[in-house]
Amino acid sequence: MSDFFEDLVIGTRLDLGRHTFTAEEIVDFARRYDPQPFHLDEAAAAGTPFGRLTASGWHTVAVWMKLYVTHRQATMAELQARGEPASRPGPSPGFRSLKWRKPVHPGDTISYASTLTAKHSSQTAGWGLVFHHNTGVNQDGATVCEFDGSVFWECRGAA
Repeated sequence: MSDFFEDLVIGTRLDLGRHTFTAEEIVDFARRYDPQPFHLDEAAAAGTPFGRLTASGWHTVAVWMKLYVTHRQATMAELQARGEPASRPGPSPGFRSLKWRKPVHPGDTISYASTLTAKHSSQTAGWGLVFHHNTGVNQDGATVCEFDGSVFWECRGAA
């Protein structure tokens, strides 16, 4: 089946993969993008509400995005390898309801998923608008992050 807007089924869940966070990558991300003591140093983090080194929430959702893009690229490549057309990626008009529910610490493995929740025809010729609920769940089954996203998705025959 193709992956054009018309073929997307509400309720479809994509398992995007998982990622284990290391202390080194937590600190590296924090140095570049979110330099707060509880993201940078285990000893400094001990005196915070988190009690230990904790990944930036932005780091946790950046990993979601990396895995989403990797999944999308693999889907496109698989379709093209079978000689089937693949829809072009579209821009996202944004996200809402971002929640960081639990801290992510070194050694935590987060499984990421995206579930299609709605889709609407758009005023933009050749594109529909897709809505998805996205989650990150740790190795204990606890949701660590979630948000609702949207993306323009190409309709069949738009190119």
